Amino acid sequence: MRFLVTTESCTLFHVGIFKSIFINTIVVAVTFDLFDTLVTVSRPTDPAAAVASELQARGVTVPSDWKTAYRTMHIETQPGSEVPLSAHVAAALQSRNVSASTNRIRRAVTAAFDPTVQTRPNAVAAVETAMAQGPVGILSNCSVTQLVHRTLNRSDIDCSLVDAVVTSVDCGWRKPHPHAFQAIAKALGVDPVNVVHIGDDTDTDGGITDVGGDFYDVTECSFDQIITSIDNDLNDTGNNIN
Repeated sequence: MRFLVTTESCTLFHVGIFKSIFINTIVVAVTFDLFDTLVTVSRPTDPAAAVASELQARGVTVPSDWKTAYRTMHIETQPGSEVPLSAHVAAALQSRNVSASTNRIRRAVTAAFDPTVQTRPNAVAAVETAMAQGPVGILSNCSVTQLVHRTLNRSDIDCSLVDAVVTSVDCGWRKPHPHAFQAIAKALGVDPVNVVHIGDDTDTDGGITDVGGDFYDVTECSFDQIITSIDNDLNDTGNNIN
Protein backbone atom coordinates (compact mmCIF):
# COMPACT_ATOMS: atom_id res chain seq x y z
CA MET A 1 0.00 0.00 0.00
CA ARG A 2 1.29 3.45 -0.86
CA PHE A 3 1.04 6.20 1.71
CA LEU A 4 2.42 9.59 2.58
CA VAL A 5 3.73 10.48 6.02
CA THR A 6 3.71 14.17 6.79
CA THR A 7 6.27 16.01 8.85
CA GLU A 8 5.87 16.37 12.60
CA SER A 9 4.87 20.02 12.33
CA CYS A 10 1.59 21.35 11.07
CA THR A 11 1.76 21.90 7.33
CA LEU A 12 -0.63 24.36 5.72
CA PHE A 13 -1.24 24.12 2.01
CA HIS A 14 -2.76 27.26 0.60
CA VAL A 15 -3.17 27.41 -3.15
CA GLY A 16 -5.36 30.33 -4.09
CA ILE A 17 -8.39 29.95 -1.83
CA PHE A 18 -7.83 26.21 -1.45
CA LYS A 19 -6.63 25.13 1.96
CA SER A 20 -5.97 21.78 3.53
CA ILE A 21 -4.29 21.22 6.88
CA PHE A 22 -2.54 17.99 7.81
CA ILE A 23 -1.46 17.73 11.45
CA ASN A 24 0.58 14.70 12.55
CA THR A 25 -1.45 12.42 10.32
CA ILE A 26 -0.98 9.86 7.60
CA VAL A 27 -2.87 10.59 4.40
CA VAL A 28 -3.50 7.14 2.99
CA ALA A 29 -6.41 7.52 0.60
CA VAL A 30 -7.82 10.05 -1.84
CA THR A 31 -11.44 9.76 -2.93
CA PHE A 32 -13.34 11.61 -5.62
CA ASP A 33 -16.94 12.50 -6.23
CA LEU A 34 -17.83 11.54 -9.81
CA PHE A 35 -20.53 13.74 -11.35
CA ASP A 36 -19.43 17.35 -11.90
CA THR A 37 -16.09 16.54 -10.29
CA LEU A 38 -14.35 14.05 -12.56
CA VAL A 39 -16.94 14.07 -15.34
CA THR A 40 -19.91 15.93 -16.68
CA VAL A 41 -22.82 13.97 -18.10
CA SER A 42 -25.99 14.57 -20.03
CA ARG A 43 -29.15 14.42 -17.93
CA PRO A 44 -32.78 14.14 -19.05
CA THR A 45 -34.52 17.51 -18.84
CA ASP A 46 -37.69 15.74 -17.71
CA PRO A 47 -36.78 12.56 -15.79
CA ALA A 48 -40.39 11.45 -15.36
CA ALA A 49 -41.00 11.69 -19.10
CA ALA A 50 -37.72 9.92 -19.90
CA VAL A 51 -38.58 7.03 -17.59
CA ALA A 52 -42.13 6.87 -19.01
CA SER A 53 -40.78 6.65 -22.56
CA GLU A 54 -38.45 3.77 -21.67
CA LEU A 55 -41.20 1.96 -19.77
CA GLN A 56 -43.53 2.22 -22.75
CA ALA A 57 -40.76 0.96 -25.05
CA ARG A 58 -40.68 -2.17 -22.91
CA GLY A 59 -44.41 -2.72 -22.96
CA VAL A 60 -45.22 -1.26 -19.54
CA THR A 61 -48.45 0.70 -19.23
CA VAL A 62 -47.74 4.23 -18.02
CA PRO A 63 -50.51 5.82 -15.89
CA SER A 64 -52.12 9.01 -17.20
CA ASP A 65 -50.99 10.90 -14.09
CA TRP A 66 -47.48 9.47 -14.24
CA LYS A 67 -45.71 12.74 -13.46
CA THR A 68 -47.65 13.04 -10.21
CA ALA A 69 -46.97 9.41 -9.33
CA TYR A 70 -43.26 9.80 -10.15
CA ARG A 71 -42.89 12.90 -7.99
CA THR A 72 -44.71 11.40 -5.00
CA MET A 73 -42.78 9.65 -2.24
CA HIS A 74 -43.87 6.03 -1.98
CA ILE A 75 -41.13 4.46 0.17
CA GLU A 76 -40.43 5.70 3.69
CA THR A 77 -36.73 5.92 4.47
CA GLN A 78 -34.37 7.00 7.20
CA PRO A 79 -32.82 10.45 6.77
CA GLY A 80 -29.76 10.17 4.57
CA SER A 81 -30.58 6.74 3.17
CA GLU A 82 -30.87 6.01 -0.53
CA VAL A 83 -33.83 4.46 -2.36
CA PRO A 84 -32.93 2.88 -5.70
CA LEU A 85 -34.76 4.78 -8.41
CA SER A 86 -35.99 1.50 -9.88
CA ALA A 87 -37.63 0.67 -6.54
CA HIS A 88 -39.26 4.08 -6.48
CA VAL A 89 -40.54 3.65 -10.03
CA ALA A 90 -41.92 0.20 -9.17
CA ALA A 91 -43.71 1.65 -6.15
CA ALA A 92 -45.08 4.52 -8.25
CA LEU A 93 -46.48 2.06 -10.79
CA GLN A 94 -47.95 -0.14 -8.07
CA SER A 95 -49.66 2.91 -6.55
CA ARG A 96 -51.56 3.14 -9.86
CA ASN A 97 -52.21 -0.62 -10.02
CA VAL A 98 -49.62 -1.22 -12.73
CA SER A 99 -47.34 -4.21 -12.36
CA ALA A 100 -44.11 -4.92 -14.23
CA SER A 101 -41.12 -7.15 -13.69
CA THR A 102 -38.21 -5.85 -11.65
CA ASN A 103 -35.78 -6.37 -14.54
CA ARG A 104 -38.00 -4.52 -17.00
CA ILE A 105 -38.26 -1.53 -14.66
CA ARG A 106 -34.55 -1.55 -13.88
CA ARG A 107 -33.63 -1.61 -17.56
CA ALA A 108 -36.05 1.20 -18.34
CA VAL A 109 -34.60 3.38 -15.59
CA THR A 110 -31.03 2.66 -16.67
CA ALA A 111 -31.87 3.52 -20.28
CA ALA A 112 -33.63 6.74 -19.27
CA PHE A 113 -30.44 8.03 -17.64
CA ASP A 114 -27.97 6.56 -20.13
CA PRO A 115 -25.32 9.29 -20.24
CA THR A 116 -23.13 11.03 -22.72
CA VAL A 117 -19.92 11.51 -20.76
CA GLN A 118 -17.25 14.18 -20.89
CA THR A 119 -14.17 13.92 -18.71
CA ARG A 120 -13.35 17.18 -16.99
CA PRO A 121 -10.04 18.86 -17.85
CA ASN A 122 -7.14 17.47 -15.80
CA ALA A 123 -9.34 14.89 -14.08
CA VAL A 124 -7.20 12.06 -15.42
CA ALA A 125 -4.03 13.73 -14.14
CA ALA A 126 -5.68 14.30 -10.76
CA VAL A 127 -6.47 10.61 -10.40
CA GLU A 128 -2.99 9.62 -11.51
CA THR A 129 -1.41 12.05 -9.04
CA ALA A 130 -3.66 10.80 -6.25
CA MET A 131 -2.11 7.35 -6.71
CA ALA A 132 1.11 8.73 -5.26
CA GLN A 133 -0.78 9.43 -2.04
CA GLY A 134 -2.26 5.96 -1.69
CA PRO A 135 -5.43 4.08 -2.57
CA VAL A 136 -7.87 5.91 -4.83
CA GLY A 137 -11.64 5.65 -4.54
CA ILE A 138 -14.82 7.12 -5.97
CA LEU A 139 -17.80 7.92 -3.77
CA SER A 140 -20.91 9.02 -5.64
CA ASN A 141 -24.50 9.84 -4.81
CA CYS A 142 -26.46 8.01 -7.48
CA SER A 143 -29.81 6.23 -7.23
CA VAL A 144 -29.55 4.50 -10.63
CA THR A 145 -27.98 1.05 -10.47
CA GLN A 146 -24.78 0.67 -12.53
CA LEU A 147 -24.89 4.27 -13.78
CA VAL A 148 -21.66 5.19 -12.01
CA HIS A 149 -19.79 2.19 -13.44
CA ARG A 150 -21.20 2.84 -16.92
CA THR A 151 -20.12 6.48 -16.66
CA LEU A 152 -16.60 5.56 -15.56
CA ASN A 153 -16.25 3.10 -18.42
CA ARG A 154 -17.17 5.84 -20.90
CA SER A 155 -14.80 8.39 -19.39
CA ASP A 156 -11.11 8.87 -20.12
CA ILE A 157 -10.21 7.71 -16.61
CA ASP A 158 -8.30 4.46 -16.41
CA CYS A 159 -10.56 2.35 -14.19
CA SER A 160 -7.61 0.19 -13.16
CA LEU A 161 -6.30 3.20 -11.21
CA VAL A 162 -9.40 3.21 -9.00
CA ASP A 163 -9.18 0.81 -6.08
CA ALA A 164 -12.82 1.05 -4.96
CA VAL A 165 -16.11 2.52 -6.15
CA VAL A 166 -18.94 3.08 -3.66
CA THR A 167 -22.31 4.44 -4.70
CA SER A 168 -25.25 5.47 -2.58
CA VAL A 169 -27.50 2.98 -4.35
CA ASP A 170 -25.12 0.17 -3.41
CA CYS A 171 -24.21 1.14 0.16
CA GLY A 172 -27.65 2.55 1.01
CA TRP A 173 -26.48 5.96 2.20
CA ARG A 174 -26.08 9.33 0.52
CA LYS A 175 -23.38 11.86 1.23
CA PRO A 176 -23.11 13.71 3.57
CA HIS A 177 -24.22 10.86 5.86
CA PRO A 178 -21.20 9.50 7.77
CA HIS A 179 -22.07 5.94 6.71
CA ALA A 180 -21.31 6.84 3.08
CA PHE A 181 -17.79 8.02 3.90
CA GLN A 182 -17.26 5.12 6.27
CA ALA A 183 -18.22 2.76 3.45
CA ILE A 184 -15.59 4.09 1.04
CA ALA A 185 -12.96 4.18 3.78
CA LYS A 186 -13.71 0.54 4.64
CA ALA A 187 -13.54 -0.43 0.96
CA LEU A 188 -10.10 1.19 0.74
CA GLY A 189 -8.91 -0.34 4.00
CA VAL A 190 -8.30 2.95 5.79
CA ASP A 191 -9.76 4.93 8.66
CA PRO A 192 -12.13 7.78 7.62
CA VAL A 193 -9.84 10.32 9.29
CA ASN A 194 -7.17 9.35 6.76
CA VAL A 195 -9.33 10.08 3.73
CA VAL A 196 -9.05 13.19 1.57
CA HIS A 197 -12.23 13.66 -0.46
CA ILE A 198 -12.39 15.82 -3.58
CA GLY A 199 -15.79 17.01 -4.74
CA ASP A 200 -17.91 19.88 -6.00
CA ASP A 201 -20.57 20.23 -3.29
CA THR A 202 -19.78 21.47 0.19
CA ASP A 203 -23.15 20.31 1.50
CA THR A 204 -22.63 16.70 0.43
CA ASP A 205 -18.95 16.09 -0.24
CA GLY A 206 -17.98 18.32 2.66
CA GLY A 207 -19.48 15.72 5.00
CA ILE A 208 -16.09 13.98 5.03
CA THR A 209 -15.03 16.50 7.67
CA ASP A 210 -17.70 15.14 10.04
CA VAL A 211 -15.80 11.84 10.19
CA GLY A 212 -12.42 13.53 10.54
CA GLY A 213 -11.26 13.60 6.92
CA ASP A 214 -10.35 16.52 4.67
CA PHE A 215 -12.34 18.09 1.84
CA TYR A 216 -11.08 19.72 -1.36
CA ASP A 217 -13.65 21.78 -3.25
CA VAL A 218 -13.19 21.76 -7.04
CA THR A 219 -15.53 24.72 -7.38
CA GLU A 220 -13.07 26.87 -5.46
CA CYS A 221 -9.86 25.62 -7.00
CA SER A 222 -8.89 23.91 -10.22
CA PHE A 223 -7.53 20.41 -10.62
CA ASP A 224 -4.27 22.09 -11.60
CA GLN A 225 -4.13 23.68 -8.15
CA ILE A 226 -5.01 20.44 -6.43
CA ILE A 227 -2.40 18.54 -8.43
CA THR A 228 0.20 21.19 -7.59
CA SER A 229 -0.66 20.96 -3.92
CA ILE A 230 -0.40 17.16 -3.90
CA ASP A 231 2.87 17.27 -5.83
CA ASN A 232 4.27 19.87 -3.44
CA ASP A 233 3.21 17.72 -0.51
CA LEU A 234 5.09 14.75 -1.91
CA ASN A 235 8.16 16.76 -2.81
CA ASP A 236 8.33 18.61 0.50
CA THR A 237 8.11 15.55 2.73
CA GLY A 238 10.14 13.10 0.70
CA ASN A 239 8.47 10.36 2.68
CA ASN A 240 6.45 8.58 0.03
CA ILE A 241 6.58 4.87 0.87
CA ASN A 242 5.67 2.26 -1.75
